[in-house]
Amino acid sequence: MKLASLKHGRDGRLVVVSKDLNWFTDAFLIAPTLQAALDDWDRCEPLLRALAESLEHEAVPRGRFHERDAAAPLPRAYQWADGSAYVNHVELVRKARGAEMPATFWTDPLMYQGGSDQFMGPRDAIPLKDEAWGCDLEAEIVVVTGDVPLGATRDEALASIRLVGLVNDVSLRNLIPGELAKGFGFVQSKPASALSPVFVTPDELGDRWKDGKLSGELLVQLNGAEFGKADAGVDMTFDFGVLIAHLAKTRALIAGSIIGSGTVSNKDADGGPGKPVAEGGLGYSCIAEVRTVETILTGEAKTPFLKHGDTVRIEMLDDGRHTIFGAIEQTVAPA
Repeated sequence: MKLASLKHGRDGRLVVVSKDLNWFTDAFLIAPTLQAALDDWDRCEPLLRALAESLEHEAVPRGRFHERDAAAPLPRAYQWADGSAYVNHVELVRKARGAEMPATFWTDPLMYQGGSDQFMGPRDAIPLKDEAWGCDLEAEIVVVTGDVPLGATRDEALASIRLVGLVNDVSLRNLIPGELAKGFGFVQSKPASALSPVFVTPDELGDRWKDGKLSGELLVQLNGAEFGKADAGVDMTFDFGVLIAHLAKTRALIAGSIIGSGTVSNKDADGGPGKPVAEGGLGYSCIAEVRTVETILTGEAKTPFLKHGDTVRIEMLDDGRHTIFGAIEQTVAPA
C-alpha cells in the first residue's frame, strides 16, 4: 500500500496512490490526514488497504497523481530522529579531519533529534540564505512508527514500523563544527528536510525489506549527472529495529515518529573509500563524503557544496526500473 499527502493546509490531505504511482484516490472518509490514520492505525489500516485494492481495480473515483502536487507525507511530525547506521560514512568523515573513531561507534548508534515541525515536499526548493554555509544533500531511508513502548526490544521496534520512505536530510556543513564545539548538538546546521512523494507499507517492498533493512540502489543525481547508487541494504551496521530501540530506551515513542538511517554509504569493493560513479564506483549519498575521500586521497576537497540553481534528485527503483517512492527533486534557491 502506498500513501501520500496532497498539498492542503498544514497537514496535507491523505490519499492512497496506485502501485505505479499514476493514480490516487481520496482517503478522507477513512482519515483526513496521514497522522490521523497513524493515530488510529488498527481501524484505518485495513480500510486503507481495501481502498488501495479498489483503486488498482479502478472501482473508485481516481485522479492522476502528480508528484509536484504532493506535500511531504507527514508535513509535520511529532518526532524526527536521525541515526547514523552506516558507520562507514562516520569513519570516513572523522578520518578526513584526523579524528579517531571510538570503538563504541560500532556497537552504540549515533542519533540526533531533528526539527520535525516542517518537512519539505518532494519538489519544494531548498531555501539557502548564504552559500558560505556549505549546503549539502543527504540521501537516506526513513521509517514511520506507530506507538513504541518505553524500553522496547528490537523485535517490538520492528513490529512498530508502519511505513518506509526516503528523505533528503539537508545539512549546512560549514555551520556544524561550531555547533558541535559547543557540546550541545545540531540546531542551525540542520534545516528542514524533504520527504519522498509517497511512503509505503513494508509488505509492499517484498524481499527488499528484510530484518529492518531496505535493499536496493539509492539513486542520487546532482545537476542531472549520476552522483550515487549505494545499496541501502549493504554496510548498514544498525538496522531500523536497533535504531528505534535505541531511541526508545528511556522514552516511549508516539505514532507518527520518523526515524532516519543516516547517509547511505558503501565501501568500495576492495574495502577502501568509495569511488565516483564515473570511475566505476557506487558514488556517494552526500557531498561531504566525496569531499572526505578527496581529502584522504589528495589532501584537499575539490567538489563544492550546493550553490543556488543546483538540482538534486533522489529515488529508488524496483526490479522493473519503476520508481518505488517517487523522486525527491529539488533546486537550491535563495531564501
